[in-house]
Amino acid sequence: MHKNLISIHDFSKEEILHILSVAREMEADKSQKLLEGKVVACIFFEPSTRTRLSFETAANRLGARVIGFSDVANTSISKGETLKDTIKMVSNYVDLIVMRHPLEGAARYASEVCDIPVVNAGDGANQHPSQTLLDLYTILETQGRLDDVSVNMVGDLKYGRTVHSLLQAMSHFSPRFCFTSPDELRMPEEYKEFLDRRGITYTETASLQEHLRDCDILYMTRVQQERFSDPMEYEKVKDVYRLERDMLEGVRPNMKILHPLPRVGEIADNVDDTPYAYYYKQAENGMYVRMAIIACLLGYR
Repeated sequence: MHKNLISIHDFSKEEILHILSVAREMEADKSQKLLEGKVVACIFFEPSTRTRLSFETAANRLGARVIGFSDVANTSISKGETLKDTIKMVSNYVDLIVMRHPLEGAARYASEVCDIPVVNAGDGANQHPSQTLLDLYTILETQGRLDDVSVNMVGDLKYGRTVHSLLQAMSHFSPRFCFTSPDELRMPEEYKEFLDRRGITYTETASLQEHLRDCDILYMTRVQQERFSDPMEYEKVKDVYRLERDMLEGVRPNMKILHPLPRVGEIADNVDDTPYAYYYKQAENGMYVRMAIIACLLGYR
């Protein structure tokens, strides 16, 4: 029975740690031709830069060929083809599907209608598990541990699938959370209840500066215009936070700033050359982690 990666819950703590270990091997040797003769489909129903390119690069570095699309306008979907038919057709040609879709649950549905591994590269405001695994890899890399880390999540905590997935994955490692957001974008109750059931502590604030000096990881996110049905609501909150260089005075020396990218203004350019900025290396780590995911799901690690 093949395994999928649709939600971070699809992997146990042990499987998560195994992926991170394999990713470390991939970083040490970036060209491991494990998948010669394999074909990977990257099908993106929603725009992407880092996720799509890093998955495609990961597959290429492993020796696989890549097919797919990044614009549904050039596919039969624009003629009215159903998601089911698209997935079943693509699955006939390839060994693994990487899929991004704007609708929550679309990736899970895709995994149920085909018989090859499916990787969820983001489904609406729901999950983004490969981003979560690269975030964990980066936290481990910068802090030397995953246990007992203090994480301050900032920005769009309501619609941000990256923070939802990361919160759930970190629950294996006794974290402490701070949720920094305006009232309109607070962490949904279901995720706070998830933490409550596990005895994991968190605080909530609307002030960016209140908890900058007591976190190990500052996880910044953009306010996602594409998740708002009301443009006026987006305008109210789009510029609510902006991290500037002078705000970092007095932070912990080990503190690192992460961001799933793209950023649109929530981190000033003058932060980029500080010792705390780590989001470019975080994006690079995505390639190693996605190499590990593909190799593991296809049974090569």
